[in-house]
Amino acid sequence: MANMQKALLGGGCFWCIEAVYNRVKGVESAISGYAGGEKPNPTYRDICTGTTGHAEVVEITFDADVVSFRDLLDIFWVIHDPTTLNYQGADRGTQYRSVIFYQNEEQKEEAKASARIAQGEFRDPIVTELSPAPEFFEAEEYHQEYYVQNSTQGYCQAVVAPKIQKFMMKFSEKLGK
Repeated sequence: MANMQKALLGGGCFWCIEAVYNRVKGVESAISGYAGGEKPNPTYRDICTGTTGHAEVVEITFDADVVSFRDLLDIFWVIHDPTTLNYQGADRGTQYRSVIFYQNEEQKEEAKASARIAQGEFRDPIVTELSPAPEFFEAEEYHQEYYVQNSTQGYCQAVVAPKIQKFMMKFSEKLGK
Protein backbone atom coordinates (compact mmCIF):
# COMPACT_ATOMS: atom_id res chain seq x y z
CA MET A 1 0.00 0.00 0.00
CA ALA A 2 1.30 3.43 -0.95
CA ASN A 3 2.39 5.94 1.70
CA MET A 4 0.55 8.93 0.22
CA GLN A 5 1.34 12.38 1.60
CA LYS A 6 0.85 15.99 0.51
CA ALA A 7 3.18 18.93 0.06
CA LEU A 8 2.12 22.51 -0.69
CA LEU A 9 4.80 24.61 -2.37
CA GLY A 10 4.96 27.97 -4.12
CA GLY A 11 7.88 29.27 -6.12
CA GLY A 12 6.63 31.83 -8.60
CA CYS A 13 4.24 30.92 -11.37
CA PHE A 14 2.46 27.67 -10.58
CA TRP A 15 2.74 26.52 -14.19
CA CYS A 16 6.50 26.09 -13.64
CA ILE A 17 6.24 24.25 -10.35
CA GLU A 18 3.44 21.96 -11.56
CA ALA A 19 5.26 21.11 -14.80
CA VAL A 20 8.33 19.96 -12.89
CA TYR A 21 6.64 18.00 -10.11
CA ASN A 22 4.34 16.19 -12.54
CA ARG A 23 7.53 14.60 -13.92
CA VAL A 24 8.83 13.32 -10.58
CA LYS A 25 8.78 9.59 -9.92
CA GLY A 26 6.43 8.93 -6.99
CA VAL A 27 4.30 12.05 -7.51
CA GLU A 28 0.69 11.04 -8.07
CA SER A 29 -0.51 14.57 -8.85
CA ALA A 30 0.59 18.19 -8.85
CA ILE A 31 -2.36 20.57 -8.87
CA SER A 32 -2.08 24.32 -9.42
CA GLY A 33 -3.97 26.50 -6.98
CA TYR A 34 -3.96 29.26 -4.41
CA ALA A 35 -3.27 29.34 -0.67
CA GLY A 36 -2.19 31.58 2.15
CA GLY A 37 -4.63 34.46 1.84
CA GLU A 38 -7.86 35.62 3.36
CA LYS A 39 -10.24 35.55 0.37
CA PRO A 40 -12.29 32.34 0.16
CA ASN A 41 -12.53 30.68 -3.26
CA PRO A 42 -10.23 33.12 -5.05
CA THR A 43 -10.04 33.26 -8.82
CA TYR A 44 -7.02 33.90 -10.99
CA ARG A 45 -8.33 37.42 -11.60
CA ASP A 46 -8.44 37.96 -7.81
CA ILE A 47 -4.92 36.61 -7.35
CA CYS A 48 -3.47 38.81 -10.09
CA THR A 49 -4.39 41.93 -8.10
CA GLY A 50 -1.85 40.95 -5.45
CA THR A 51 -4.33 42.00 -2.76
CA THR A 52 -5.74 38.62 -1.66
CA GLY A 53 -2.70 37.44 0.31
CA HIS A 54 -2.77 34.16 -1.61
CA ALA A 55 0.24 32.72 -3.37
CA GLU A 56 0.23 30.64 -6.52
CA VAL A 57 1.05 27.18 -5.18
CA VAL A 58 1.03 23.54 -6.21
CA GLU A 59 -0.50 20.81 -4.09
CA ILE A 60 1.66 17.73 -4.58
CA THR A 61 0.33 14.28 -3.68
CA PHE A 62 3.24 11.85 -3.47
CA ASP A 63 4.14 8.35 -2.37
CA ALA A 64 6.69 8.90 0.41
CA ASP A 65 7.98 5.35 -0.11
CA VAL A 66 9.11 6.40 -3.61
CA VAL A 67 10.03 10.08 -3.17
CA SER A 68 10.50 11.80 0.17
CA PHE A 69 9.39 15.27 1.20
CA ARG A 70 13.10 16.09 1.49
CA ASP A 71 13.59 15.02 -2.15
CA LEU A 72 10.75 17.34 -3.18
CA LEU A 73 12.44 20.17 -1.29
CA ASP A 74 15.81 19.45 -2.92
CA ILE A 75 14.07 19.95 -6.27
CA PHE A 76 12.24 23.04 -4.99
CA TRP A 77 15.48 24.90 -4.17
CA VAL A 78 16.83 24.26 -7.68
CA ILE A 79 13.80 25.16 -9.82
CA HIS A 80 13.23 28.67 -8.50
CA ASP A 81 15.15 31.45 -6.77
CA PRO A 82 14.28 31.35 -3.06
CA THR A 83 16.33 34.50 -2.40
CA THR A 84 13.99 36.93 -4.16
CA LEU A 85 11.17 38.38 -2.07
CA ASN A 86 7.79 38.32 -3.82
CA TYR A 87 9.00 37.70 -7.33
CA GLN A 88 10.47 35.22 -9.75
CA GLY A 89 11.90 36.71 -12.93
CA ALA A 90 9.36 39.09 -14.44
CA ASP A 91 6.51 37.71 -12.28
CA ARG A 92 6.13 40.24 -9.46
CA GLY A 93 3.88 40.43 -6.41
CA THR A 94 3.18 38.54 -3.21
CA GLN A 95 1.28 35.95 -5.23
CA TYR A 96 4.66 34.81 -6.63
CA ARG A 97 6.42 34.46 -3.29
CA SER A 98 8.54 31.48 -2.39
CA VAL A 99 6.65 29.50 0.23
CA ILE A 100 6.54 26.11 1.90
CA PHE A 101 3.22 25.42 3.60
CA TYR A 102 3.97 22.47 5.88
CA GLN A 103 1.38 19.79 6.68
CA ASN A 104 2.80 18.77 10.07
CA GLU A 105 5.72 19.34 12.46
CA GLU A 106 7.83 16.73 10.68
CA GLN A 107 7.53 18.64 7.38
CA LYS A 108 8.27 21.90 9.21
CA GLU A 109 11.51 20.52 10.64
CA GLU A 110 12.48 18.94 7.29
CA ALA A 111 11.89 22.29 5.56
CA LYS A 112 14.04 24.16 8.10
CA ALA A 113 16.88 21.65 7.77
CA SER A 114 16.62 21.61 3.99
CA ALA A 115 16.70 25.42 3.81
CA ARG A 116 19.84 25.51 5.98
CA ILE A 117 21.59 23.12 3.60
CA ALA A 118 20.30 24.88 0.47
CA GLN A 119 21.53 28.24 1.74
CA GLY A 120 25.06 27.11 0.89
CA GLU A 121 24.12 27.26 -2.80
CA PHE A 122 23.07 30.92 -2.69
CA ARG A 123 24.97 34.16 -2.14
CA ASP A 124 21.87 36.00 -0.87
CA PRO A 125 19.75 34.80 2.06
CA ILE A 126 16.82 32.47 1.40
CA VAL A 127 13.58 34.38 2.03
CA THR A 128 11.15 31.48 1.57
CA GLU A 129 8.12 31.75 3.83
CA LEU A 130 7.55 28.73 6.08
CA SER A 131 3.98 28.53 7.39
CA PRO A 132 1.37 25.94 8.40
CA ALA A 133 -0.68 24.68 5.47
CA PRO A 134 -3.81 26.78 5.02
CA GLU A 135 -6.84 25.88 2.96
CA PHE A 136 -5.91 25.07 -0.64
CA PHE A 137 -8.08 26.35 -3.48
CA GLU A 138 -7.68 24.56 -6.80
CA ALA A 139 -7.05 26.93 -9.72
CA GLU A 140 -9.30 27.07 -12.74
CA GLU A 141 -9.20 24.10 -15.11
CA TYR A 142 -7.25 25.95 -17.81
CA HIS A 143 -4.31 26.32 -15.40
CA GLN A 144 -4.02 22.56 -14.83
CA GLU A 145 -1.34 20.84 -16.92
CA TYR A 146 -0.79 24.24 -18.54
CA TYR A 147 2.65 23.45 -19.90
CA VAL A 148 1.54 20.13 -21.38
CA GLN A 149 -1.29 21.88 -23.22
CA ASN A 150 0.65 25.04 -24.20
CA SER A 151 4.30 24.03 -24.50
CA THR A 152 4.89 26.14 -27.62
CA GLN A 153 3.49 29.31 -26.06
CA GLY A 154 6.12 32.03 -25.47
CA TYR A 155 6.06 32.05 -21.65
CA CYS A 156 6.24 28.28 -21.57
CA GLN A 157 9.26 28.25 -23.90
CA ALA A 158 11.08 31.10 -22.14
CA VAL A 159 10.28 30.36 -18.48
CA VAL A 160 8.77 26.92 -17.88
CA ALA A 161 10.87 24.81 -20.27
CA PRO A 162 14.25 25.92 -18.82
CA LYS A 163 13.07 24.97 -15.31
CA ILE A 164 12.03 21.54 -16.56
CA GLN A 165 15.38 21.10 -18.30
CA LYS A 166 17.27 22.18 -15.17
CA PHE A 167 15.30 19.62 -13.14
CA MET A 168 15.91 16.88 -15.70
CA MET A 169 19.64 17.54 -15.81
CA LYS A 170 20.14 17.70 -12.05
CA PHE A 171 17.62 15.06 -10.97
CA SER A 172 17.51 12.53 -13.80
CA GLU A 173 17.17 9.69 -11.27
CA LYS A 174 13.92 11.27 -10.01
CA LEU A 175 12.39 11.44 -13.47
CA GLY A 176 9.21 9.42 -13.65
CA LYS A 177 6.31 10.15 -15.95
